[in-house]
Amino acid sequence: MRGLRSLDRSERFLFYTGLVMAASEIWKQWTLTFVLGGGSYNWWYFPFQLCSVPMYLLLLLPVVHASRLRRIFLTFLMDFSLLSGIGAFLDTSGMHYPLPALTCHSYLWHLLLIAVGIFCGLPAISDHTWHGFSSSVILFAVLCSAATVINLTIGRTHDIDMFYISPYYQMSQVIISDLTRGFPNPVRILCYLAVIVFGAFLLHLFWQHLFLVRNRKK
Repeated sequence: MRGLRSLDRSERFLFYTGLVMAASEIWKQWTLTFVLGGGSYNWWYFPFQLCSVPMYLLLLLPVVHASRLRRIFLTFLMDFSLLSGIGAFLDTSGMHYPLPALTCHSYLWHLLLIAVGIFCGLPAISDHTWHGFSSSVILFAVLCSAATVINLTIGRTHDIDMFYISPYYQMSQVIISDLTRGFPNPVRILCYLAVIVFGAFLLHLFWQHLFLVRNRKK
């Protein structure tokens, strides 16, 4: 694969990680549909949550020829995906399934998100500048827009809540739902998204201090 040869060692490792994630996600979807669902697909488990996006970004690395765009992907993984992996353990109720193997898969998936986020933050493959962060926020906005389109189209006939921002469901995310209980649901969704961006901002600040600030002092 020509695109794969253009990647450096770190990017190739991440791409292969994406392949492993994709293989495990295919197994998960098959199990949910044919083992637990009796052959009927449950759109609630459609893989386009914030925790699912890293799989797609990693698989796209060989396809994206612009190194600047690849750095945006990796910066997003360093900030937003690391946050989603950590945040999942604040409320593990959504990680439990009737089948223990699926529960194990869910825990391992989110631990892998944390590992990938740290891996992207440690090497010099991500953009630790504020420009890098703003670019990852734009990518987050694009992904939220895509999730909204999915929610508005498929959500008319099936249960689906991508990124947990569907207008058809009340905000139910832990802590945020309690703090914004008196607000209209659209405002609660915006607060939820703002908290995600702020959390990614804090992680980016950490990475920036760890590398840029320390290097300047040296």
